[in-house]
Amino acid sequence: MVRLPLTPADVERGQRLGALLRRARGDRSMLETALDARVSPETLRKIESGRVATPAFSTIAAIAGVLGLSLDEVWAEISRPDDATQAGRDARDRLVS
Repeated sequence: MVRLPLTPADVERGQRLGALLRRARGDRSMLETALDARVSPETLRKIESGRVATPAFSTIAAIAGVLGLSLDEVWAEISRPDDATQAGRDARDRLVS
């Protein structure tokens, strides 16, 4: 299967996801969190660092469940456009109209 290259928005969303999971994990160890979620510690490390920008839904659901995050919370955090992205869209929309 050929995987399409990630867009800058995909990379940014992956970074926001990683930051959210790190914050939610707090002082809890990465190993404990990963084992409780039934993912490898390496997978969790890559997601938290943003190296895996588009992890599988089931992986995120499992990690979020262990950390007490609802999937709504996760989606709200990772889907929000940052100020620069929104400013670019606004400028493009002004040019088009």
